[in-house]
Amino acid sequence: RGHQQTFYCGSQYTQGNYVIHNNGYVPKRKSKRARRLEWEHIVRLDSFGTKFSEWRDGHPKCLDSRGRPFKGLNCAEKMNIKFRFIQCDLYNLVPAIGEISELRSNYNYGMVPGEKAGFGNCDIEIAHGEVEPPVEVRGDIARIHFYMNWAYPAYDLINKEELKLFKVWDREDPVGEWECKRAKRIEEIQKNENPFVKKACIAGQLW
Repeated sequence: RGHQQTFYCGSQYTQGNYVIHNNGYVPKRKSKRARRLEWEHIVRLDSFGTKFSEWRDGHPKCLDSRGRPFKGLNCAEKMNIKFRFIQCDLYNLVPAIGEISELRSNYNYGMVPGEKAGFGNCDIEIAHGEVEPPVEVRGDIARIHFYMNWAYPAYDLINKEELKLFKVWDREDPVGEWECKRAKRIEEIQKNENPFVKKACIAGQLW
């Protein structure tokens, strides 16, 4: 409400989840997903999903319509309420252009050397198994990772190299007005805080 812009590229979207590329975004190819809004998990689902046995090994009740067993995301969603709880954490969900979400796949965030952004005015690079996000959202991404690692410590969601990079991004891209407003709204709905955002927002008198 009041900020219907995609996370990475700033394109507007409608209540019907249709993306309007009014910010200079140029799709890689013609596809329906280039015009469709999707909700992106900043911390990838498999980062914590693979820690659940239903994801790794399946479950006796995870059978398709033909009686064949399945595992992975669908089985974890079906059988484990803890997984669904983490999966639906609003702090980890952002609105994204479907094409970007598709191309990101399960890639990690990082710095992509020698690549040119190929999405018009949207300075996001996706290559070599990594995603280099636009400068203006790097701090947001870092603080979401800090929160998820803090909120769900059993799943070890940040490795040492990522932590080093995210600390740089957190410092170079401090909290902004919308990030603070978003965190405040989520706290009201979800009844828990993101201390890595809230503390900085209060210090900057943005809360």
